[in-house]
Amino acid sequence: MASYKKFLQVGLALDPIHAGTGGARIVRVDLTIVRDPVTQLPKIPGSSLAGVYRTYVAMAETEANPNRQVNGKAWPYYPHCAGLGQARDNYLGHCGQPDCPVCTVFGFARGKDQAGGFAGLAAFTDAHVLLFPVPTRQGPHWVTCPMVLQWVGLEVKDVEKDAVYRQDASGNPLNLGWLLLPVCQCAEMSNIKERLQGLKVPDYILNHLALVPDRLFAHIVNSNLEVRTSVSIDPTTGAAEERALFSYEALPRTTVLAWEIIAKNPAHFNISGQQITAVSDPQSVHGVAAQAHLYLEHLGIGGMGTRGMGRLRVVYSEQSPSNRQPGSGQTTSSISQGGGQS
Repeated sequence: MASYKKFLQVGLALDPIHAGTGGARIVRVDLTIVRDPVTQLPKIPGSSLAGVYRTYVAMAETEANPNRQVNGKAWPYYPHCAGLGQARDNYLGHCGQPDCPVCTVFGFARGKDQAGGFAGLAAFTDAHVLLFPVPTRQGPHWVTCPMVLQWVGLEVKDVEKDAVYRQDASGNPLNLGWLLLPVCQCAEMSNIKERLQGLKVPDYILNHLALVPDRLFAHIVNSNLEVRTSVSIDPTTGAAEERALFSYEALPRTTVLAWEIIAKNPAHFNISGQQITAVSDPQSVHGVAAQAHLYLEHLGIGGMGTRGMGRLRVVYSEQSPSNRQPGSGQTTSSISQGGGQS
């Protein structure tokens, strides 16, 4: 049996998503979102995904087994197996049992300085922008580039000109936000649409696809992020508080994101000498993690969740086309082990 399997996830942002950097910066907005340091493309870090998945799986398991006990003691999955590992006051911490789907799939801490813990059977890559909505004079178009299409197993060539590539070249330039580009025909657009259709990308997006060179993609994305301005209200006057105005950026609604869950084979691991019984193979490890998807669609991810942000619908969750045999020389993107919520 394989030591691991990779599962591709494709998500559609139902709201703007703010995965913040954790502090204010002196730039054009106060609260910026996380970007890849090399491509400068916004992303949702794997650490954020791991924490949110863990929390939502603990909620799902608690709903399915509300009277759960460990060694004769009431020990609900949520919040005890969802949060930090060490017990304190009335918080029990991680149970660390081999039959716990939360602690085995996402890992747990035990002992001083978290010694004796377990790393977990699921790892999460960062979620990358696959298709990005941009306003044009012909209505919204969803822009992508050859570099990001590789994440879903597509190899696209001959996208080199400073132009926007569509299925048909109309002859008229097209604006992508403020950027006006000539239109060229993409001979591979039918193959791209077919692949994305297989990933359950909605038809209204597939009918308005645009391809640009890798070097232009980050500029177009960063120039068309959603930016909101908010202010705190003084409850005694009902007016805006002094010096409480702030702005923040977000990935816009209908952005399509892609990430992978790498599921290890439980048969290769044990907990304190005991066989893991909560899951039996990589498919079941992924099955536990996928319980979080319904919660992602309604409770969301990232900040500003009470301000109309964060909901993410997972439209595709199957084995990745990049699954290969170990030793094939495959490279992987940055991976975060399952852990506490960030």
